[in-house]
Amino acid sequence: MRFVPSLLFLFLMLFASCEKPLMNEADDQDDKKEQSNLTVSIFQIEQTPFSEFTRSQQDMPTRISYAAYDMEGQRVKQINQKSGDADYGQARFLLPPGTYQLVVVAHSSNGNPTMTNLGKIQFTNAQGYTDTFLAVDTVEVTTQSQTLEVSPRRIVSLCRFVVTDAYPQNVAKLHFLYTGGSGAFDAHTGLGSVNSSQAMEVEVTKGRKEFDLYTFLHSEEGTIDLQVTAIDKNGIIAHQRQFQVPMAQRQITRFSGPFFGGNGGGGTTDESLSVGITINTQWEGEYHYTFQ
Repeated sequence: MRFVPSLLFLFLMLFASCEKPLMNEADDQDDKKEQSNLTVSIFQIEQTPFSEFTRSQQDMPTRISYAAYDMEGQRVKQINQKSGDADYGQARFLLPPGTYQLVVVAHSSNGNPTMTNLGKIQFTNAQGYTDTFLAVDTVEVTTQSQTLEVSPRRIVSLCRFVVTDAYPQNVAKLHFLYTGGSGAFDAHTGLGSVNSSQAMEVEVTKGRKEFDLYTFLHSEEGTIDLQVTAIDKNGIIAHQRQFQVPMAQRQITRFSGPFFGGNGGGGTTDESLSVGITINTQWEGEYHYTFQ
C-alpha cells in the first residue's frame, strides 16, 4: 500500500501540467488583442454618428469589411463583421511596420464582397446589391498602437422603381435586369469598374409597390437600361417592358408609373420628364420621373 501516496502525487503533478498550457493559451489570445498596432474605428456614416446607427437600427449597414493593402496594392489582411458582433464598427490589425492603404466597405448584402483587387471590389447577383459606403485612407503603421477613425460615404446610385397600378391576379414575381452600371467598384474612385448585368427577382405581394435597384455608375451621371418582367405562377412571362433610367451617383431616381396599364411596348424616358426634386437628409438628392 506504500505506492498509493506516490500514485496520488503523480496524478496531481500530471493534472497541474495539463492545466498550465490552457492558461498560457488564454493569455496568448489576450496578448494578441493587446498587441494590435492599428485599430480602425467607424466614426460616422453620411454625417450620422455610428453610435446613432447602432442604436436606431434604421438603415444601418448589416456588414462591414475592412482590408489592408500594401502600397503595391496587394491585400495583406481582411476582417469581416456582421451587425450583432461585439466589436461591430471597430477592427484591430496587427501589421508589420510600413505604409498601408485601408479600405472600409459597409453594406447590407448577403455576403462579403471580393476584395482581392483594389480596383475591383465586387458584389454578385446572388449576394444582392445594397446601399454601400466606402472609406479609403493611407496610414503609416509602427510598433506603437494607434487608432484610425474613418467616415464611410455612400458611393451607389439608386433607382426606386414604383408600380402605381394594381397587379394582375396571375402575376407572382417581378424580375429586374439592368445594365449600364456595375456590380464592382474601384476603391480609389468609388466608381464602377466593370460592365455588369445586374439582376433582382422578388415575390409580388399586394402591399409592395416600390423596388430598390442599386448600382455603381462608371461616372457621376449615367443611364441604365432596365428590363422589368412580370412572371406568372407557372413561370411564364405575363408582361415585359424596357426603360432607360437616368441616374446620378449618391442620388435616388424615383421612377414610377402604371407598369401594367401602359402601352406594354416598352416605355422610355422620352415621355418621362422630371417632375420634382426632393432633397433627402441621407442622400444628396431624389429625382422623380414618371412613365406611361
